[in-house]
Amino acid sequence: MRIAIAGAGAVGRSIADELLDSDHEVLLVDKSPKAIKVEVVPRAEWLLADACEISSLDDAGIQRCNVVIAATGDDKANLVVSLLAKTEYGVPRVVARVNDPRNEWLFTEAWGVDVAVSTPRLMSALVEEAVSVGDLVRLMRFSQGEANLVEITLPPEAELVGVRSGDVAWPQDTTLVTIVRGARVIAPSEEDVLEEGDELLFVTTQEREEELEEMFSVRPQGPAKGR
Repeated sequence: MRIAIAGAGAVGRSIADELLDSDHEVLLVDKSPKAIKVEVVPRAEWLLADACEISSLDDAGIQRCNVVIAATGDDKANLVVSLLAKTEYGVPRVVARVNDPRNEWLFTEAWGVDVAVSTPRLMSALVEEAVSVGDLVRLMRFSQGEANLVEITLPPEAELVGVRSGDVAWPQDTTLVTIVRGARVIAPSEEDVLEEGDELLFVTTQEREEELEEMFSVRPQGPAKGR
């Protein structure tokens, strides 16, 4: 794929390195001469330009890109880049970095954003994920369609322990996409049996999150039996 990254700071360069390692074609765009460090990511294309201007995006050939990543440190710039990429050039996939969590509500389909990535929110979610068992943790929001990537760790006493994935009636608009079991990453099939401690990743809508979380409730304990 051809991918353009607006913002060639540490974040943009790191993303470029990862994508280049996966054999993608990457273009880094930045308006600051100090950010143009070709020697740091020599395999990428580089363009000294303001990605918020139509003329710059024309020079970058944005219309030929499969993905645009707005990764600057300025939320206003990221929104403008996203909107132009989607509405003016019809880029299929637009991913935007959210620097200030207070601005996250703006990063929606209305601004051309397909996926909004908030680093502070993601870091706090990962902390929650590390200490929460049985609680739903929202990892990422997909703006298009209002879907979220969420994680739930299966408690030892949950009713779903020992149940085949294919036998579970997950809520509507909810899909189990991955099971993380220790060092293994499992693409779930109907035959996979859920085990305690499994980290389950779902794509679901916000309206279904509470219903999904309730399915991981702990079995009620029966009365103690006498001797």
